[in-house]
Amino acid sequence: MVPAVLDQRRVERARAVAATVTDPELPMLTLHDLGVLREVALDEDGGVVVAITPTYSGCPAMATMRDDLLHRLQAAGFAEARVRVALEPAWTTDWITPEGRAALAEAGISPPGPAPRREGPVALSLSPTRRAVRCPRCGADDVALTSEFGSTACKAMYRCRDCLEPFDHLKEI
Repeated sequence: MVPAVLDQRRVERARAVAATVTDPELPMLTLHDLGVLREVALDEDGGVVVAITPTYSGCPAMATMRDDLLHRLQAAGFAEARVRVALEPAWTTDWITPEGRAALAEAGISPPGPAPRREGPVALSLSPTRRAVRCPRCGADDVALTSEFGSTACKAMYRCRDCLEPFDHLKEI
C-alpha cells in the first residue's frame, strides 16, 4: 500500500481515538463535540500531533485535556503522540457541534446561543450580560440570572421562574 494512504489511515484512526476523549469540566461532551479538538496530523517522524484550542485563556482544564489525550492515544498504540495548543483562531461556542448542544441540554445545562460578533476593541461592561436563555428542563424562557459565574467560569447560573429549577448556562463566546 502507498505510504501516503497508510499515513492518512493512521491520522484518521488517531483522530477517531482523540475524538472520544471527554472534557473534564463538561464530561457529557467529547473534545470533538466541544470544538476544542482542532487538528490531528503526523509530524516529520511519523508521530501523532493533536492540536487543541482552549475555551478560555488560562483554562484550568487544558492540562487534564492534554493528559487524557496522551493517555488515550498511547493506549491505542500511538506511542509518539504529543499535544500542541493552538491559540488562533480563538475558540468560540459556535464550534460546539449540534450533538454537543443536545448533550448539554440533556444534562440540564442550557446550551449557548450564537456567539456575539465584534469588530475592533471589546468594551468592558461590569453589568450582567443579556442572553436569550431557555430552561433546559421545561423549555421556558422566563428565567432569572442568579450568578454570572456557575460551577466553572464558562457557565452562568440561572433559575427558571416556571419550574423553579436552577441550571447552568454555557456562556456564549
